[in-house]
Amino acid sequence: MRHLLSYWSVVAIRVREAKNVLLLIDYDGTLTPIVEKPELAILSSETKSILQWLAENPRLTLGIISGRTMEDLRERVGINGIIYAGNHGLEIEGSGISFVNSTAKRIEPLLHSLYQELSNALANIKGAIIEDKGLTLSLHYRLVDEVHLAELNKTFYRVTAPLSTSDKIRITKGKKVYEVRPAVDWNKGKAIALIVQKAREGKPLTIFLGDDVTDYNGFRLVNENAGISVYVGEETTEPVAQYFLYSPEEVHQFLGMLGNALDS
Repeated sequence: MRHLLSYWSVVAIRVREAKNVLLLIDYDGTLTPIVEKPELAILSSETKSILQWLAENPRLTLGIISGRTMEDLRERVGINGIIYAGNHGLEIEGSGISFVNSTAKRIEPLLHSLYQELSNALANIKGAIIEDKGLTLSLHYRLVDEVHLAELNKTFYRVTAPLSTSDKIRITKGKKVYEVRPAVDWNKGKAIALIVQKAREGKPLTIFLGDDVTDYNGFRLVNENAGISVYVGEETTEPVAQYFLYSPEEVHQFLGMLGNALDS
């Protein structure tokens, strides 16, 4: 991977030459720093102002794609007229798109029951945070003492085993979090493909920024379609992104540079 800010002169040429740009950004760890509790991930007023500025550019379509629910994203970002893709792209609204994965919707009651089981089973492990997000659920363990991690892992896999072995759910591990999703053939990459397909001005230059394992499919899709993929975090060989930025602070800097390139 190459550091995006160091190669900005090359990327800026592509932005200036593009008729239209589709900018898709993850939320946690990308627009906001990773925090101890999900509710503490608050978008700064400065970053929100830049996003609002970009959203008003006629050459750009902006979307936020996250593991959070769409309602949560709307409340936290608070910008009208953009695309919101929640639950890793299982639900998408905006720019002429209204989509909910039908298979995931049918499995929603099973996930709610699983949430209740996990809540009961992990009630005695301090720091374990379980989110019921409707179409998915998450178990955050950043605040769990290391001496209790083995118990948490054992309990988590014991409770989820019946749905996992019957191929009802799929489990992925992120940054101090287990993500539980319906076992459907859908991911952020396919969500991005749908958004690109529905783009208002034909095939745009797609730029996607993300920071975690659930973003890797998005990177691959963008790479295959001559877009620009950006991993946020320390340089590593694991993500298939073309570029990287070290932090949400550098993402903020990049967004400003992007807006200036679009206006030039």
